[in-house]
Amino acid sequence: MNLSDNLLREIHNNFPTEKKDIRSYSPLKLAYLGDAFFEIIIRTLITEHTEGPVKNLHKQTSTLVNAGSQARLAAAMQEQLTEEEQSAFRHGRNAKASSVAKHADIRDYRNATGLEALFGYLYLTGRSERAVELLKYAFEQLNIAI
Repeated sequence: MNLSDNLLREIHNNFPTEKKDIRSYSPLKLAYLGDAFFEIIIRTLITEHTEGPVKNLHKQTSTLVNAGSQARLAAAMQEQLTEEEQSAFRHGRNAKASSVAKHADIRDYRNATGLEALFGYLYLTGRSERAVELLKYAFEQLNIAI
């Protein structure tokens, strides 16, 4: 069991709630949570691999935590997704959001939402190690070095 799965267990132990079927969550709720989970992974990587002031950390993080970059990462990992993961991604990508980021192409925005929904799904199912594995694969495919 890894850190984020321990965190999820601690949250559930200390703030009990009725157990829900993951499929009952809307794809945009999964994307909401997945956005935060994705960003904490990226911020962790950047913090551990980047020297200098926080301004440098933020600048490097911003190059990866945006719709265009997330869409490219999602495309790079597609062939590695299981059917279940593809379904979570598709549900997020096809969700009808009420707004779009002002500096994002609509296709990129939807694919980024799909990636976030996938990461939210993996987090809530206790498979954060799988999210990291997929991200590592995508980084390798795109020659992204942190």
